[in-house]
Amino acid sequence: MKINRALGVTLPLLALLAACDRSDPPSERLERAAEELVKDVENEPLPAERQDGPWAPRNECNNLPGATDFLASLQGAIDMRDADALVALAAEDVKLDFGGGAGKDQLRALLSAEDGAHWQMLVDLLDLGCAATDQTSITLPWYFAQTLPVDPYAGAIVTGEDVPLYEAPANDAEAAATISWDAVEQLPSETAGEDFARVRWTNPETRQEVEGFMAKDNLRSAIDYRLIANRRNNRWRITALVAGD
Repeated sequence: MKINRALGVTLPLLALLAACDRSDPPSERLERAAEELVKDVENEPLPAERQDGPWAPRNECNNLPGATDFLASLQGAIDMRDADALVALAAEDVKLDFGGGAGKDQLRALLSAEDGAHWQMLVDLLDLGCAATDQTSITLPWYFAQTLPVDPYAGAIVTGEDVPLYEAPANDAEAAATISWDAVEQLPSETAGEDFARVRWTNPETRQEVEGFMAKDNLRSAIDYRLIANRRNNRWRITALVAGD
């Protein structure tokens, strides 16, 4: 049994799909399996073990009509790398970039890329929580729908608990602080190297600014990929999957 920590969705979905009529299109099988799955998860609370930090993943979406069904279908499509099922969850005019890229055909092309980058991006998104913007709109990651205390173009989220902020760009350097799911500002640096970024963090308790180096693997741009879905005609559909601004 698989549990998504951020969304609180239980997914024995492969077993449910196996019980469906294999002659049906993948998207229909997935939606039918998700309907059965929803009976088990719609009232399931988030896991008791929450992560610390002001921007730690959280789920606000399960109480929205049909949202649990949609999120279960979304994760099932991602788990199985089923492009047909995921495209079926998208609106005809789904926005994919800020240069005019849109539509289901382009989404399918992105998912078909050999490097699998878009699939991995979607896996990462599901672990970052879900924000209920209103009764007809949801946003992943959760923090993107919030007002962050950093410039969005230079800002980043520390994705983890007790992540060290080093005094030098090396894993064996002294730690100036440890940070849990908080916002930092990325600073220009000629010494950070490929694996580290120089950042500035404001300690929420003392309001003191601390600068140092953090592994890039623990940082996610404030304007990195986000998925926005809207409820249209009583059905949730992905209306945007974009990065940047």
